[in-house]
Amino acid sequence: MTPDGQSLAPNTYDAEPIPQAARAEIDRLLSSGDLFRYTAAAGAPVALLEQEFAALLGARYALAVSSCSAALFLSLKALDLPRGARVLIPAFTFAAVPSAVVHADCLPVLVEVGENYRVDIGDFAAKLEGADAVLISHMRGHTSDMDAIMALCEARGIPVIEDAAHSLGTEWHGRAIGTIGKIGCFSFQSYKLVNAGEGGILITDDPELAARAVIMSGAYESNWKKHPGMQNSFMLWQNKLPLYNMRMQNLSAAVIRPQLPEVALRVAKGRAGHDRVAAQLNGSAHLRVPPALPPEQRAPDSIQFNLSGDWSDAQALAFQAEAKKRQISVQVFGLSEGNARAFWNWEFLGPAPDLPQTRAMLMRACDVRLPTRLTEAELDYIAQGLIEAAEVVRG
Repeated sequence: MTPDGQSLAPNTYDAEPIPQAARAEIDRLLSSGDLFRYTAAAGAPVALLEQEFAALLGARYALAVSSCSAALFLSLKALDLPRGARVLIPAFTFAAVPSAVVHADCLPVLVEVGENYRVDIGDFAAKLEGADAVLISHMRGHTSDMDAIMALCEARGIPVIEDAAHSLGTEWHGRAIGTIGKIGCFSFQSYKLVNAGEGGILITDDPELAARAVIMSGAYESNWKKHPGMQNSFMLWQNKLPLYNMRMQNLSAAVIRPQLPEVALRVAKGRAGHDRVAAQLNGSAHLRVPPALPPEQRAPDSIQFNLSGDWSDAQALAFQAEAKKRQISVQVFGLSEGNARAFWNWEFLGPAPDLPQTRAMLMRACDVRLPTRLTEAELDYIAQGLIEAAEVVRG
């Protein structure tokens, strides 16, 4: 605390600010009432966002939708999987991922995740037999071994969808995450690198998959004509697929588009901030930040670390409380009541499977937001506060 009683703790609650450039376009849309993406003959904000995002990622096609969950659902439906298809997903992900699989009339098969937050390749390979698709979540921006995953899937002709909700700007061998599998899905929810409150987008190089997703997203009648480059595929599928009405509306696109030129800077700042805090935490005997895999260049907006050593549940909760005294919000994934990232809370799937490796990781894995706008002094406050909290509990 400062002498006048003001807190030194940084504000990690607020999301990325919306650029001033968005406001004029929002005012124009509000004045015209032109909020529906298909009203204009051409040049609607959503259509322009799709063109710009595809160019940013180096993809042929992009489809903007209401959320990343919608993008995942449409991706699964676009693959034309049979009802009851087995879809492998990491056991460490957000509940929206298995929910999208269930929504698509498929069966989620949970794969073990190690203490480095990445898919256990041995368990993945064992469960791949009999799978119809793979949905890889790069959870919190941590990339699993995509070389091994793609080699195993390509050898069996199994399509891969990437859940890149947390991975805009992350690269694997210099290639953008989200462009490695058949389809990549991204989020514009408030606590992501680009903030629209809500929204999502999928990208692909496959015109057939793109056309199917466009129609099912709600391109009814002849509105598919406003999506260039897939006319033959559209003609094949028009009126043969259900409409799920998951379109993005123009206001969201107006908020997103001015942020795309800022992505590179946000990625650089996020990585520098994460690495600054990680270096300090790794200097503690009680905390450990798992390293990135060698081919991976992350774009983090938060930091995850493990409580290192033989911590009890009571000590982990005490650590949370000590951090809170310093106005630092820490989430221990497995000890936060009803946490949507703990697989045993996905009761809609039925009895929780036996996944001891993932369960052990979640019980000691911690999560702290690190918005890219934080200063070095604010980052240091967080790092030192976490170290102090651990030392109070562990001595």
